[in-house]
Amino acid sequence: MAKKPQKIKHIPQRTCVGCREVHSKRTLVRLVRNPDGIFIDPTGKMAGRGAYLHDREECWEKGLKGAIAKALKTDLTEDDKQRLTNFMETLSEEVSAQ
Repeated sequence: MAKKPQKIKHIPQRTCVGCREVHSKRTLVRLVRNPDGIFIDPTGKMAGRGAYLHDREECWEKGLKGAIAKALKTDLTEDDKQRLTNFMETLSEEVSAQ
């Protein structure tokens, strides 16, 4: 009997809202909008509208200028901006440590 061809596993693709590059979902950071505001979603499974960004500071800067708000169809509050800026600063520390 002939072997059945192996099924290729589907890898979900997402677009970074900062640089517009398409990559696998696992390589990007998910942001989620819920009634309490905009949060980082480390599991990728939180309920709410999501948007994705690379873990690069350039993408986060572009995102904070308006791309995140547009993708999540909302306005960023000062709390949201502060929370996301704090997370962005931890990214640059991780990169410089490597």
